[in-house]
Amino acid sequence: MRGKVSRRPSGALIDYSCNMCLAVPGRVLSIRGDDPLIRCARVDFGGVVKDINLAYAPDAAIGDYVLVHVGFAMTVIDEAEAQRIYADLLTVAGLQPGSAGAAVPAAQEPPA
Repeated sequence: MRGKVSRRPSGALIDYSCNMCLAVPGRVLSIRGDDPLIRCARVDFGGVVKDINLAYAPDAAIGDYVLVHVGFAMTVIDEAEAQRIYADLLTVAGLQPGSAGAAVPAAQEPPA
C-alpha cells in the first residue's frame, strides 16, 4: 500500500509512507523549576546545549542521560545506551567517532 505523496514547491516528490521520528540522547547539566509540567533542564548534545522540558521524564537528575524528541525528554537512559545511540547516529551520518563533527558528550562532573 502506498502512502500519501505530495510535491514540494521545488517540484520534488515527498513520500510520507517512510517518515520517521528521531530521538537524540543528551546529558543533563542543570535543572530548574518545581512545577512538573514546566520543569526544564539544560541538556548537552555533544557541545550543543539546549533547554529541554522534563514533563515526561520527571525522575531525570543532573548528570543523567535523557532521550529527547522535539524539545521533550522522553525517558532517562544509562550512559552505555547513550553512547550506543551516538555511535549509531554517527554511522548513519557517515562519520567516525572522534572525527570533526562527531562530538559525543563524555561523562564529566556537571558545573556547580
